[in-house]
Amino acid sequence: MNAPRLTRRMILVTALFAPLLAPFAVTAQNAVKVEVWKTPTCGCCEDWVKHLRDNGFAVTTHDVDDTGPIRRNAGMANHGSCHTAVVDGYAVEGHVPARDIRRLLLEKPDAAGLAAPGMPLGSPGMDGPEYGGRKTPHDVLLVDKRGGATVFQAYR
Repeated sequence: MNAPRLTRRMILVTALFAPLLAPFAVTAQNAVKVEVWKTPTCGCCEDWVKHLRDNGFAVTTHDVDDTGPIRRNAGMANHGSCHTAVVDGYAVEGHVPARDIRRLLLEKPDAAGLAAPGMPLGSPGMDGPEYGGRKTPHDVLLVDKRGGATVFQAYR
């Protein structure tokens, strides 16, 4: 059987679409780095970290007794949850889905970051079997550098 012939059209199509698909290609060399501060005994935080890793992020965790100071330094004092992360200069507070983080990094708004305040059931890390499939309608917020927020993504 002969190998498929590379045509000019195939080369052109590849050249046109490769840059569009590049942001979604994940390898060990280009995985987005995320640092997470959490308490050492928080199981839902570990589940969220696993969600990020499963979605191609390179995650480093830091166990701390109190995430409050980190949350305040990150500009998320009014939008608290159980863990705080930093990715590419943005803060991520709480159980924000990986797809919302990817969108944030693609759009690059002038903001402090994203927050999923509280611990909404059904969000990544709060969706294990122990929650019985329950889901709480909630919003992921885009937090501005002054602490104000707008809805970035609604989950209903």
